[in-house]
Amino acid sequence: MGKRRFYILRVITSLLIAAFLCTCSGCSAPAMETDSSNKEKTDKIQIGMCFDSFVIERWQRDRDVFVSTAKELGAEVNVQNANGDPLKQKEQIEYFIKKGMDIIVIISIDPEKIVDSVKKAQDEGIKVIAYDRPITNAGADLYISFDNEMVGEMMGEAFVKSGLKGGKVVMICGPLTDNNVPMVRDGFTRVMEENDNEVLDIYYADGWKAEAAGDYVYSNTELIEEADAIMCGNDDLASRVVYALSEKRLAGKKLVSGQDADLEACQRIVEGTQLMTVYKPIEKLARTAAEAAVAMVSGEELPVDDIDEYDDGKKIVPYLKIETVSVSADNMDEVIIKSGFHLEEDVYLNVPGK
Repeated sequence: MGKRRFYILRVITSLLIAAFLCTCSGCSAPAMETDSSNKEKTDKIQIGMCFDSFVIERWQRDRDVFVSTAKELGAEVNVQNANGDPLKQKEQIEYFIKKGMDIIVIISIDPEKIVDSVKKAQDEGIKVIAYDRPITNAGADLYISFDNEMVGEMMGEAFVKSGLKGGKVVMICGPLTDNNVPMVRDGFTRVMEENDNEVLDIYYADGWKAEAAGDYVYSNTELIEEADAIMCGNDDLASRVVYALSEKRLAGKKLVSGQDADLEACQRIVEGTQLMTVYKPIEKLARTAAEAAVAMVSGEELPVDDIDEYDDGKKIVPYLKIETVSVSADNMDEVIIKSGFHLEEDVYLNVPGK
């Protein structure tokens, strides 16, 4: 009997202790915390961002500013890098659709490859922003970029200001799959025609590959020697062009233009081997795009006063246009150094006594 009473007391004691511990620790708390966490995550605006690649220097800046701005606004960004592969980019957009993103931001590689994916996203209620490059015939919800015809005009005007009238020019552009390329080209050739400059040849570097620009210089020596100036579609192409010119002892003897204000381009400008570049305020572009993405999902007005329009071939798309600045040795300090885009010691690294 004593053993039985002892056993019963032991069982009752164990049950009381278990109940006491459960009350103190809050048995239901972990489940509630998990549910709250999941809800908080779901409630955040989800942004998918598809990059062409990070080979070009500026794209990393775009990514960092966009992501940090979106985070400040309470949104989450999933960044994907297609490494220059249009089919891979298409897969990444499809992935974002399956993930149920609220909005997708695309730096397109080849618009034709993703038109159907853009429509599919919109059919699922997902908005689409064409970032920096338009997506023709897709009817994106927003296009945000720089004034690309103005970029070309700035390149041409810089050549003219340096005395190029009645001269000869070679154009080394990016690929035609990038719809900004024809805009820059048209702005540039218009200025050339107005000043009686002859365009000897137009070359389109596939995939923005800088080595293709260098190969062009090596393969067209006579044409390059005949030209007074070489218009390069961006600073990365200009880097290989100037390198090839230096091997031919022509660096500094031919006017060379570019765009993006890459550090090495700014160095070449103050050294005298590249005439100019076009500074595009990337931070402003990325920040405005992130603000626009959040506003569009939230049903708020876009964060700008002036909205232009762009006909992408399918419909008229709202166009947020960011202004650019022509940069030469004369205004390098004012535009690049004072803005903090590059440090003075980095820009003038190879200039003695500066």
